[in-house]
Amino acid sequence: MKFRNNVLMATLIGCLSIMTAGILQAQDTPVYLDPGQPVEARVADLLQRMTLDEKIGQMVQADLECVTNHQDIETYGFGSMLSGGNSKPPGENSPANWLSNINELQSWALKTRLKIPLIYGIDAVHGHNDVLGTTIFPHHIGMGATHNPQLIEEADRITAQEVAGTGIRWAFAPCLAVAQDERWGRTYESYGQDPELVSQLGAASIRGFQADSLSTNSNSVLACAKHFIGDGGTENGKDQGNTVCDEATLRKLFLPPYQAAINAGVGSIMVSYSSWNGQKMSGNKYLLTGVLKQELGFNGFLVSDWAAIDQLSPDYKADVETSINAGLDMIMIPNGPEKPNSYLEFIDDLKELVAEGKVPQSRIDDAVSRILRIKFQMGLFENPWTDPALTAQIGSPEHRQVARECVEQSLVLLKDKSHALPLAKDLKHLVVVGRAADDLGIQCGGWTVNWQGQGQLTHGTTILQGIREAISPGTEVTFSPDGTDIANADAVVAVVGEMPYAEYKGDRTNLDLSADDAALVAKAKASGAPVTTILISGRPLILGSALTSSDAFIAAWLPGTEGEGIADVLFGDVKPSGKLPREWPRNSKQFDAQAMHGRPLFPFGYGLTY
Repeated sequence: MKFRNNVLMATLIGCLSIMTAGILQAQDTPVYLDPGQPVEARVADLLQRMTLDEKIGQMVQADLECVTNHQDIETYGFGSMLSGGNSKPPGENSPANWLSNINELQSWALKTRLKIPLIYGIDAVHGHNDVLGTTIFPHHIGMGATHNPQLIEEADRITAQEVAGTGIRWAFAPCLAVAQDERWGRTYESYGQDPELVSQLGAASIRGFQADSLSTNSNSVLACAKHFIGDGGTENGKDQGNTVCDEATLRKLFLPPYQAAINAGVGSIMVSYSSWNGQKMSGNKYLLTGVLKQELGFNGFLVSDWAAIDQLSPDYKADVETSINAGLDMIMIPNGPEKPNSYLEFIDDLKELVAEGKVPQSRIDDAVSRILRIKFQMGLFENPWTDPALTAQIGSPEHRQVARECVEQSLVLLKDKSHALPLAKDLKHLVVVGRAADDLGIQCGGWTVNWQGQGQLTHGTTILQGIREAISPGTEVTFSPDGTDIANADAVVAVVGEMPYAEYKGDRTNLDLSADDAALVAKAKASGAPVTTILISGRPLILGSALTSSDAFIAAWLPGTEGEGIADVLFGDVKPSGKLPREWPRNSKQFDAQAMHGRPLFPFGYGLTY
């Protein structure tokens, strides 16, 4: 009996040892590395393992050009990096080179103690627009003219695939500004002046980027609704200016697209440079935390715009305190150690603020939890690398065909006197005038290759090329940029409009079509041939004599790389279907909806067909 008891005791001890070892092993294996665990459990487990330094590192988003020593990624544990408007990796501007460089940066992040991956961000606002060889879609204002959420979703699903194909998993898009004043240089980044339209198309864009919902799917790219809030309503259309209105107006006009974005599952929101009634948005705790996070239930993270917190005051440490306490979770920092307000200064200041009790540890933990939550949802810990199949599809004919459809549906026919359109494909002599007819840089506008645009694109079809491909072999096509060679034309196509610009550099006080463009259309009219004018612009312009001198007039916005889409409508292969996403002013005094007093030249939703 005693022997049996000893055996029983030994067996019990052995079983207990095995159970204890199992428990210890389970405790020693980090939950955050187990993809089978719930996301919130993984976030909590990783957070409690992190030092304050590691947490603050996650709150840093450093621009590529300011990180001259890539070992800083490992040393400071950056949570994110980005390429600003003109920030590109060394070497050729090709998808393969971008992918190679992004992978190299990611490898430094994975050398850190906890191996928390980077999430890289870029302004992919009308396609993957910084990279040569990608598909460039119409800017938001043109997409707004389609009034087609399914098409917007498909376009941004393609954009997401091309972004992911270069190793990048975060697009700073869509822009949800409800632009009210055409003088604003970012008007073309807005889908239109109507909150309902912007809400509908913005939600569609988010579903496209995030592959219906943010997930481990390799082509699911983090969307970023921007710029919260009121950036499209600043006084006099001034970029980074002041939106003056009561809260009821702010909620009615500018808030609905963000509610729609949250309902669509957006994972990040960028906070605006602008102010509301004199208070900079980067320091507005009521709107960022009270309204956005608490009232609307936003569960993702907030990122600042480029050095935006620096505008709060001359004291950078105070700016860090104000912005983080207001609810910003990640700070976009364009400066390296050799400049003031650098990422090193941010890290040191925030550590001091926590030690001084001026920024609560709970606020740090909340910010980092939000960032980690997104990274877990995207599966970045399990697979921080891109799918080679996505890289191979960048700029494919299938992608460009969708962009062509976007162009076709974005064109708004404003005038068609005596059924001037469609043009016959077998005209004897067609003359095309205007420099913009054969310039992809002008055709695409700002945020294309370079921040201000005017980059030399290597892929795409100009309007002139699209026309040449569409007409019959027996038709003579003459291209005369300055309109000096129009003799014996059977029809003239004049392409006029704005030169590329972005952000505040596009702010204008005079919205008149240029005198040179007006003269070009007049010269075309003087030939005696019917004139079709195509306007390339980021907003409605005051058309004056150019409209009256034209037999047909098309607002083509900033159509991107697929000029065939314009030819399709010119020659009747596709009927025009675009409708204005904003009212069109009669004169230079009608710069916004209030100034038009219900008497625009063309109303919201206007658009002819044939």
